[in-house]
Amino acid sequence: MRARYFPLVAALVATLLTGQAPTAQALTVHEIPAGWAYTYAGAKTPGASITAETKSAHTDKTSSFIVNFNTVPLQYQPAVQAAVDIWSANFSSTVPIHVDATFGRQSSLAVLASSSPVNFFQGFTGAPDSDLYYSSAMANALAGKDLDPANPEITIRINSTIGSNLYLGTDGNCPSGLYDLESIIIHELAHGLGFISNDLIAYGYGSIQQPTPYDAYAQLPDGSRLSDLPSPSVELADALTNKLIWSGKQAIAVNNGINPILYTPNIYSSGSSISHLDENQFPKGDPNAVMTPTLSPGEVFRSPGPLVIAMFKDMFLAPPPGVPVGTPKVPRNQAALVGDKSAIVVFDKPTNYRTAQVSSFEVKVMPGNLTRTVKKSPAIITGLKNGVAYSFSITAKNALGTSDPVTTNAVIPQAAWSSTFLDAKADGKNLATTTFNGKPMIIYSDSKNGDIKSLTYSAGKWSTSVIDGNATTGGKTADDVSGEISVCVGTINKVSTLNIFYADLTKKWLRSASFDGKRWSYSIVDGNGPKIQPYSEKVRVRTGSDVSGSNACAVTPSGVQVFYRDESQGILLGAVRDGTSWRYELIDGDRNTDNRTTGDVGFHLKAMSVGARAYLLYDSVLSVNTDKQPLRGEVRIAFRDSAYPEDWQYQTLDTSGFGIAVAGFDVALYNSGKSQSATWLASTILPTQADQIRWLDLKNLGTSTTPTSLSTPSYGIPQAPIALDNKGTLFSCQSRLCAENSADQTISLVSGAPVADGTNTAWITLGSVRYAVISSAGKLTLYKAA
Repeated sequence: MRARYFPLVAALVATLLTGQAPTAQALTVHEIPAGWAYTYAGAKTPGASITAETKSAHTDKTSSFIVNFNTVPLQYQPAVQAAVDIWSANFSSTVPIHVDATFGRQSSLAVLASSSPVNFFQGFTGAPDSDLYYSSAMANALAGKDLDPANPEITIRINSTIGSNLYLGTDGNCPSGLYDLESIIIHELAHGLGFISNDLIAYGYGSIQQPTPYDAYAQLPDGSRLSDLPSPSVELADALTNKLIWSGKQAIAVNNGINPILYTPNIYSSGSSISHLDENQFPKGDPNAVMTPTLSPGEVFRSPGPLVIAMFKDMFLAPPPGVPVGTPKVPRNQAALVGDKSAIVVFDKPTNYRTAQVSSFEVKVMPGNLTRTVKKSPAIITGLKNGVAYSFSITAKNALGTSDPVTTNAVIPQAAWSSTFLDAKADGKNLATTTFNGKPMIIYSDSKNGDIKSLTYSAGKWSTSVIDGNATTGGKTADDVSGEISVCVGTINKVSTLNIFYADLTKKWLRSASFDGKRWSYSIVDGNGPKIQPYSEKVRVRTGSDVSGSNACAVTPSGVQVFYRDESQGILLGAVRDGTSWRYELIDGDRNTDNRTTGDVGFHLKAMSVGARAYLLYDSVLSVNTDKQPLRGEVRIAFRDSAYPEDWQYQTLDTSGFGIAVAGFDVALYNSGKSQSATWLASTILPTQADQIRWLDLKNLGTSTTPTSLSTPSYGIPQAPIALDNKGTLFSCQSRLCAENSADQTISLVSGAPVADGTNTAWITLGSVRYAVISSAGKLTLYKAA
């Protein structure tokens, strides 16, 4: 199976950056790989076993751990499970914690086991400190959701070469000559849950470029925070090999008012230094010695210990401030964005934000005497008048003083479009619009109930019905079918038919519902095959892949065609309805011949039909960064005048290079009858963030015509979702909704309130009036064009 993303091309960033400073943005969730921590074998010394604590885990679980015993022999599993059960009673999370346990050789016979949090996350909603990188399990617990469902939260490796030296019992009676496996796993799970530093020493320089909450609570004896030291620097290398103490109040209280000392040998040991407690302060036999770097033969633990539990409680809170060094430098990349009787002021923190311990930012409104004090960007400044130009002065503050001020651009607040809730009980995050038998329709999701619903407009009124997700008869399902949706209308056997395709989020299938004006018919399109069909196989059949992602459909004289992403392999599949059955094909992502690509394709899809021709517009990701964010890619279009796989023609409409990045952003198509257009998002500054809309008339297919571009600096960067009609483009702007008028390229604010992340949007015309449809405040909402 191919990996979901392709390897990073390291030199890409340098070729794409234009030298401009990036525009300040709202927080984006970053994900980076986590390192490993190691437990070392202590020296074998004669004497009885040492039982630090034999208290069994109480039965009240505060979290659910799911262990994948990957290569772990059966006889080792009870000890691993016993350690997991102990932590399930001492670590609180509403999100299941997946542990991947393996049994294999380590780099050294001295290593008993090692573990990793797999990934760190920064900038997610719920993070106590938006600058820190939290372990997978801790980040999920704070966010209240799984931030990376594709990966486990913890990986543990047990050293198979010392298997005969491990005590596998769970009774605490470990002989003095063996190492207690349950105690080892208790230790390793702590590292996996977040008891770990992200430090490094290389070539004499210490580095903590992306500090964890563990790093933020580590202090030098003078009170300086470890994570505030310059990175990389010799100063930081010295700190990593000298005394460091824990600053969290709860841990200090448990430790009799004394700062716990961290393990910092004068010879740095990667994966061991910093990420353990000091063995002199917590010697063998101490109940808190479980997190010292070595485990002695016969040493037994049946609890993480009160200190370690208190340290985790500290890490779930915002760390204390450090000692400020100097006054703040100026905020950077300041900008003001248009709001409704308001403005959004965005900025990046000063370069010395951490060392200066910036406490707040002061935003002054000009003209006027209005001043706001905020903790971070973006700052929403209310109480303004529409039609009046404003700019804003920003200064950073700390305990020692303030920075010089910086001033934003001027903006003129404007009224947003009037809105109406169409369905206050359904979020409508996934939606599509169409016209069937002369009546406008909206097909949309109800995530709360897991349904797909429809609204039909007739004689000035809306009527609603549930299409699927609420029954198990007539081909329906009770599964959660509130995933991505596509809709296409066409004539089949002289009968006008409404065709809806939607994701089954429970089984990871693609389903369809068709309506001929009298009755509905349902079918499973794909995903329920016996196995994942390798992309290398040319003859296609039903697959067992996850096909619950993006989809798009079109109806031509050749029949109903649906196109969808294979999430398991990163390829683009298709199915054509042949009578009552489906005929399958692989469209792209499998090879780099015949104008195809081996990119990870189809995160965003749109399709349409023009006469006998089917068009399919999609993105292709060619490389990603360490946060798994797309860096380099293409916007591609495929088209054919039949339903035969061999008739596809391919063209790249836009590609990364020459100051442009087009990786992994949204796409849209529109057919006015007279002309056909494609639009997509692209970047000119940071390849991971879109900052402009680009579009192309499809009459230029086969030529090297440069796409038309539009930037929206006064409204915020354009982001997904986007939608296109003959008069303009809808797009997300600083988590709101904006509209571009294609006649004069002016921008208007559609929604002054935030719209939900990961939504779809669409145009719809009722009578002669245009409206925008989107999820707002968790409700399906209609906005009337101004």
